[in-house]
Amino acid sequence: MRPLDDIVVLDLSRVLAGPYASMALADMGARILKIEEPGKGDDTRAFGPPFAGEPTLNGRGESTYFMSVNRGKESITVDMKHPRGKELIRRLAMKADVVLENFRPGVLIKLGLGPDDLRSLNPRLICCSISGYGTAGLPEYSSKPGYDPVAQGLGGLASVTGAKDGEPFKAGFSIADVTAGMLAVQGILLALYARTRTGRGQTVDISLLDGQVSLMAYHSTSTGFTQKAPTRHGNGHPNIVPFGTFKAADGYLTIGVANDGLFKTFATLCGKPQWLDDARFQTNAARVENRVAMEEEVAPIVVTRTVEAWVKLLDGAGIPAGPVLNVWQAMNHPQVRARGMVVETQHPTAGTIRMTGVPVKLSGTPGEPRGRPPLLGEHTESALRDVLGLNGSEFDELKKSGALGNR
Repeated sequence: MRPLDDIVVLDLSRVLAGPYASMALADMGARILKIEEPGKGDDTRAFGPPFAGEPTLNGRGESTYFMSVNRGKESITVDMKHPRGKELIRRLAMKADVVLENFRPGVLIKLGLGPDDLRSLNPRLICCSISGYGTAGLPEYSSKPGYDPVAQGLGGLASVTGAKDGEPFKAGFSIADVTAGMLAVQGILLALYARTRTGRGQTVDISLLDGQVSLMAYHSTSTGFTQKAPTRHGNGHPNIVPFGTFKAADGYLTIGVANDGLFKTFATLCGKPQWLDDARFQTNAARVENRVAMEEEVAPIVVTRTVEAWVKLLDGAGIPAGPVLNVWQAMNHPQVRARGMVVETQHPTAGTIRMTGVPVKLSGTPGEPRGRPPLLGEHTESALRDVLGLNGSEFDELKKSGALGNR
């Protein structure tokens, strides 16, 4: 048993934010009916290289980008602009608990598939919309397309990321999209819980911008108080020193001296008891004020030992520390493996594929990845027969009409 085994999600989303959310729901047991454009599919099927396996779509193999967030879903090709395609979406929505989409606000309304349209057919339906700037607010923003790097910049994240004297940097992955996906899951689960008491669905409105602003947490509160924007500190912490990434003899590690008690221990380990008598370093507040001087004292000491030696020494003293790993090293870290955060599945054209596991661990009803990423349109016939009860002649008629494409 998984917690969402009885939930059906009609997934109209594509690229990253929406598919990330529906994958998380699939891992927890939800049935995901992924609607894709005939002949093309989710945009990410073309994102690459790398492509894995034999050519299957426009002369390419399967995109590893697509596979990373689409496991455990049923792919159904439907032309949503075709009259009978629209009718199929409406019929599927009547059988669903959730509709998830990330079109630009207003697109589905023009197609007659907006939240009000679908809930008029199924009052218990939860409609989750993910967009760049939200479905409400200033009209000139609601109508704009949303892109991850733009949201990172507009939400403030890029301004606090990067070297102190360098240019703003986006995160090394699509954090605005992934955050929006996580918030969508949270909103959907809250709406499902509310439905158990009200019996009615509602709209979940998620924006990339809102997610980025929410991540600013202590930065926002500090800025609101001081009325001064925070500056970049590279790999350092704005409010704790020394707390950041340092170069060791053979690589980099992160050291977190998070309070004055740990600093006393750290000073002893570094062979610098005089730091404790130096007014610049006696308290965390003083160390933050004298960040450059503190880091200049620490750096030449850390570089004298290997990463492994420092981690062992600091771990033994109770000071948080760890190596800076690349993605391949992280995937093969023994704790990551022990936690089931790397899983393997077999794909008919790509062979063995490895992807991230389920980060939410439940003791009684645990989630688990079930099923590989689907081939384009692989479940069109089986899912429509099962969910809508279509017989062979009805399916053939739909296919001839062009509503399902020409798979």
